[in-house]
Amino acid sequence: MRVLHTSDWHLGRTFHRESLLGAQAAFIDHVLETVRAERVDVVVVSGDLYDRALPPVDAVALCDEALRRLVAAGIQVMIISGNHDSATRLGFGTDLLGAAGVHLRTAPDRAWRPVTIDGVSFYGIPYLEPELVRGPWELPERSHTAALGHAMARIREDAAGRGTRTVVLAHAFVTGGQASDSERDISVGGVAHVPVSVFDGIDYVALGHLHGAQRMTETVRYSGSPIAYSFSEAGQVKGSWLVDIGPDGFAGAEFVPAPVPRPIARLRGTLDHLLTDPDYARFEDHWLHITLTDPLRPKAAMERLRQRFPHTLALAFEPEGAEAPARRTRTTAGRPDIEVALDFVRDVRGEPADEDERRLLEQALAACRIKEATT
Repeated sequence: MRVLHTSDWHLGRTFHRESLLGAQAAFIDHVLETVRAERVDVVVVSGDLYDRALPPVDAVALCDEALRRLVAAGIQVMIISGNHDSATRLGFGTDLLGAAGVHLRTAPDRAWRPVTIDGVSFYGIPYLEPELVRGPWELPERSHTAALGHAMARIREDAAGRGTRTVVLAHAFVTGGQASDSERDISVGGVAHVPVSVFDGIDYVALGHLHGAQRMTETVRYSGSPIAYSFSEAGQVKGSWLVDIGPDGFAGAEFVPAPVPRPIARLRGTLDHLLTDPDYARFEDHWLHITLTDPLRPKAAMERLRQRFPHTLALAFEPEGAEAPARRTRTTAGRPDIEVALDFVRDVRGEPADEDERRLLEQALAACRIKEATT
């Protein structure tokens, strides 16, 4: 059997206000091409199908299209809910969809009710909020380890009576995994991590939650997200694991890179150097996070950068060699508003506002006073 392990699609997410729907649609096309070319039997999505509990309409439409195309290609699909998903909404129509070949696991108590396909039992553990399952499951403590440990004990008990090969989907933070800035924190009192040993004895574990592809053990892996969702993921290769399950269990896995509609990068340097150095030409089509190191904050920096790098999305200032700004303790009481505003410009930029900027500040303050007087 061949399994394509994916996760963290985050349909509906944006990147610094830029729509990713086109890039996500390109990934869906890539998945369909892969399942046909590689003769995949099952596609798994290990949580965070959507980016939020109430996804936008176009994200729902893209998900619907993806599932219809996979089913039409004769592919079985297994999906669990992640911490970004609404388990209740995603789980709507579970039994009806299962009859069509799309198997959802969003309710904790269904984690040990497998879907068996060609002699392989697939168990889906949705994201488990420890506080919600602690009482019903009579757990000894409020932790992800206790919650996942209970689910895995029930899974092992069920699997022992079946004698089948086993694949487990889970959405969790396994100790030792490398996180990025784009994952939502799931810590509860510092007990978010779970040891990889909780999954011992399973032929393959398809993990979701962390956005970088990584191997925790040979048979316990994160596929990562199909697209970069923060600049901390610059340099990561995105994609899916193509997993072979043989007669004796896990038989190998190959990473399949996903398409990159627009690469991302971080650049650092002075404004003039970034705008004139020919070595930066290869970044002109990238989404960029740029850190300027000029001693003084350049004027109209973003506008000037976008003349060369039109897809600059984030800008930071870290003057090299400059002393940390002294803590300002000036009083504002009784001082004219324009003086306070001009002091702020001087403190932030390191030089005073020019005459044009002063006039613009005066106009803005006048407009504020007029609005206050008429409301």
